[in-house]
Amino acid sequence: MADLKLTDVAKSYGEVHVLKHIDLDIKTGELIVFVGPSGCGKSTLLRMIAGLEKITGGTLEIGGQVMNDVPPAQRGIAMVFQSYALYPHMTVRENMEFALKIARKSRAEIDAAVDKAAAILQLTPYLDRLPKALSGGQRQRVAIGRAIVRDPKVYLFDEPLSNLDAALRVATRIEIAQLKEAMPNSTMIYVTHDQVEAMTLADRIVVLAGGGIAQVGAPLELYERPESEFVARFIGSPAMNLVPGEIVETGDRTVVKLDGEGTAVSAVPSRPEDRGKRVNVGVRPEDLEITEGAVMIDGKVDFVEALGEVTLLYFVPEHGRDPVIAKLPGVHPDLRGQQVRLTAAPEKVHVFMDGRSLLYR
Repeated sequence: MADLKLTDVAKSYGEVHVLKHIDLDIKTGELIVFVGPSGCGKSTLLRMIAGLEKITGGTLEIGGQVMNDVPPAQRGIAMVFQSYALYPHMTVRENMEFALKIARKSRAEIDAAVDKAAAILQLTPYLDRLPKALSGGQRQRVAIGRAIVRDPKVYLFDEPLSNLDAALRVATRIEIAQLKEAMPNSTMIYVTHDQVEAMTLADRIVVLAGGGIAQVGAPLELYERPESEFVARFIGSPAMNLVPGEIVETGDRTVVKLDGEGTAVSAVPSRPEDRGKRVNVGVRPEDLEITEGAVMIDGKVDFVEALGEVTLLYFVPEHGRDPVIAKLPGVHPDLRGQQVRLTAAPEKVHVFMDGRSLLYR
């Protein structure tokens, strides 16, 4: 079993508290992705799990055993770094079997493990090549293969695709997803700053911010039901629009009067005492649509990005609100400079008070 449990884990450097009160249960076979802004501590947390950083407070358990003071080599963990860290003078086979030789495995065990990993990663034709003869994506696969041959309890990936170009990132991301399907009982923890990687690879995403966990959930859960403004704007690209307003009516539904002329209706529950409270109304760019009826946002299009399958409209709404982005299907180059009236379906509208969704208080 490769269950992993973090209980009240903290990390400090002197008086600087990088992480605090981290509580997380990871089940065997899950692929968990850590995301968050630069400096939030996601790579530090990964290195603490690996044993490369000392845990300041709390406990780390793997398979029910406390690992705080267990050396990295004895934790049953394999780590794939951002840099490939391959030995340039060794062939692919020699790189992949090196750790097994150090562990004094038999030649038969070594060959079987390397051949199996090479087949999974489609590296068999390249086993006799040096790393310099490989593409970036192939080198990263060798680094992953070097981890697989050790048959660890937990795999740790620290931004493994960040050194690859866009096309290779897509191809290698698909290969990692296929690798996970080929090893359904393997537990994987993956750090990235790329939302597409997080949304497409993760069973669950852990959003880190301010030294703690902002929210944990399945990718679509975070996208559709963010608990805070931070998560709402961090998950999704372009980011969710936030428009200030005031609750003017409560009952079965919350009615919010936006600053200006628009009114947004949401199914978010509220209380009678919420009336008159200031809130932010959130709506994703892809949920906005042009309307001739009841308007939510009204403004003049300032800039247009035609991406082929979609068009991004950037405009400054009337009444001095922050800029808004709308993401419309198709091509609309003629909208620049035009007055646009936008609305969104009530079930697509989010309401935040004091930075928190009204759904989660």
